[in-house]
Amino acid sequence: MNTMMDARRGPVRGSTRSAGREWRGALWLLRHPGFVLVPALLVVAWSWLGWGVVAATIGGALVDLVVWARVHPASFDRWLAPWLRAWRRRWTAYRGRNWAGVLADCELVRENRRTGEMTVPRVLRVRSATRSIDTLYVRMARGQDLRTWTDRADALAAALFAHRVAITKVRPAVLAVVVEREMPFPNVVPAPEIPGDSRDVDLSALDVGDNEHGGPFLLSVVGKHLLAAGASGAGKGSLIWAPLRAMGPLIRDGQVRVSMIDLKGGAETERGRPLFARYATTMSQAIELLTEVREAMKARQELMRATGARSLPVDRETPLELVMIDEMAMLTAYGDRGDVREALRLLAEILTQGRACLISVMGYVQEPSKDVIDVRELFTTRVCLGVTAASHVDMVLGDGARERGALADEIPGDPGHAGIGFVIDSTSRLPVRFRAAFVSDAEIDELVERCHPWARPGDVVDMPLDPFLDDEDGVTP
Repeated sequence: MNTMMDARRGPVRGSTRSAGREWRGALWLLRHPGFVLVPALLVVAWSWLGWGVVAATIGGALVDLVVWARVHPASFDRWLAPWLRAWRRRWTAYRGRNWAGVLADCELVRENRRTGEMTVPRVLRVRSATRSIDTLYVRMARGQDLRTWTDRADALAAALFAHRVAITKVRPAVLAVVVEREMPFPNVVPAPEIPGDSRDVDLSALDVGDNEHGGPFLLSVVGKHLLAAGASGAGKGSLIWAPLRAMGPLIRDGQVRVSMIDLKGGAETERGRPLFARYATTMSQAIELLTEVREAMKARQELMRATGARSLPVDRETPLELVMIDEMAMLTAYGDRGDVREALRLLAEILTQGRACLISVMGYVQEPSKDVIDVRELFTTRVCLGVTAASHVDMVLGDGARERGALADEIPGDPGHAGIGFVIDSTSRLPVRFRAAFVSDAEIDELVERCHPWARPGDVVDMPLDPFLDDEDGVTP
């Protein structure tokens, strides 16, 4: 009961009357002053300049916008289109009776039992970075919490005619509601261009695809370890070759040294073999490769202790050691038990100590359970491509990721959706959908020709497939 205490009369019930409409209207205008200021400015301009000048100014501005959108759509879509789209959708879809009706149908409104007034969660802000994605910042009604909304996410998506809805808390009583109106990425993302010079490469932000907000999908390979999970055909190869193309000049100049472990007999990676400083296709070769990397890590630790350095520069003397492991399960679960234990020991040591020494690991796996990838939590960056089970999503991206909208198990497995996946945004903690760039065989060949460690800029060379393969055990020096 809503009661108040009066010193002389005792308990007094609260009023059953709601605030007057005129007062609520005044509060609404205070929150949206543009509805008063814009007409007022038009009236003042009309009275001072005349209707002809005002009409010509407005018409000219509209023509300028149309010309801008037609002549240079890239800048228009970046700077103005998101604002116009957000403004339109805010007032057509996320305001008034339409918005209230959607929330009422989804049981997300609250009724004041004494006054009978319905409290509708208010949209504070709308962002619409792309045509397919809206992000709403919503103030919940009193008595609601995050669970109230996540339990109704599927119903809300259906009511909004959206593909999916992802919800997370951004501050007390305020939620970020991501509404994906349609599947993004209708087209394949082309392979990244190979930079012309090593100075053009940023190892902390390699452009390897597009994200659903219309920006680049960036990967960091320095000071990070990447785990990519995805079913067969999900596009894991894109996350092998696209980063290599994006950092190609550094491989050529000896500032990045790539070691590749492919325990599927080299079927997926043989084409790029001249790029790799070390290459292993059997379990014994893989253990030897990891041992060499571990020894290099120990040597760098000694160097850092001797010089008092807390970090190392990426250069020819201390290149980034990048270990790429295609189908990690063959290394960490499915081999001989003794070999698996040794490989896990070496890998765990590298993952826990290598980041400060410029040693990074990129691993690719189909089944990401702890039984298969015991060192899963040691990877600092994890991405989830299309997977076959809903449980795999939270295994890769963390608890609650699927509940917040990372529906990686619902990504179709056909080639038209290869390379699409999710990563957790480090700032908002929301799942962000991306599509990795597709790299064809011809583009892998181009990468090898231009960026193998003995090439010079502009060279196109004809060289043996395995020029530096050790003739004893198949592990390159």
